[in-house]
Amino acid sequence: MFLDHFYQTTGERIQISAEQGSRFAKEVANDFNPLHNPDSKRFCVPGDLLFSLVLKKYGLSQNMTFKYTGMVGNNLPLELPLTDAEKLVITDEKGKDYLHVERAGAISDDAQLIENFARSYVAFSGISFPHILVPLMQQNKVMINPSRPMVIYDNMSFELHDLNLRNPQLKLTDSTLDVDGKRGLIKLHFAIFENDIEVGKGSKNMTIGGLREYDEAEMQQLIQIYEKSKQAYQQQVA
Repeated sequence: MFLDHFYQTTGERIQISAEQGSRFAKEVANDFNPLHNPDSKRFCVPGDLLFSLVLKKYGLSQNMTFKYTGMVGNNLPLELPLTDAEKLVITDEKGKDYLHVERAGAISDDAQLIENFARSYVAFSGISFPHILVPLMQQNKVMINPSRPMVIYDNMSFELHDLNLRNPQLKLTDSTLDVDGKRGLIKLHFAIFENDIEVGKGSKNMTIGGLREYDEAEMQQLIQIYEKSKQAYQQQVA
């Protein structure tokens, strides 16, 4: 499966190196959030990689909810329990939890469907900055700190009418930003389509911090830095 290069198994646990997490973010999710750079002091494994690994191990359920409760660091051993329960928790070897998953309805173990759905969701998720987040910040006259941008995955959920699918695609239907002081909650709503027929819906929430008054020049500079980082990496791996 396409995930095999982005983690390794050690006994009953899995580990994701900073290099693997960063490669997944950049090469699969098209996500150049500095938190996913391998040399970042605050490095964390992309939430979309954990999401994809859960689908690989437990299958694609009609209804699923993912709640992220901790940031997974470099080579942190994670335990994915062997269970058929509707609720499960991903923890480290000390029992600290990082991801809560709830699932209901029918389950598909079709490897190709799981890969197609994971890729579609990850591609949708990766376009958040600057395409979705910047217009929201402009509308609310706030922006993240350019020198210390903080955008953290909080939770996501989706529901599918059935699992008779081959290549589902996600499309944004609505986006909002609720500001509370220096923090903000971004809510993205999406519809899921198969051959242009709506087959489900879902939502993703992210927290942004260090908010300050919006400055167009600073925002454009931040976008340029982001795009240059993206272009430099793509040229490097070409």
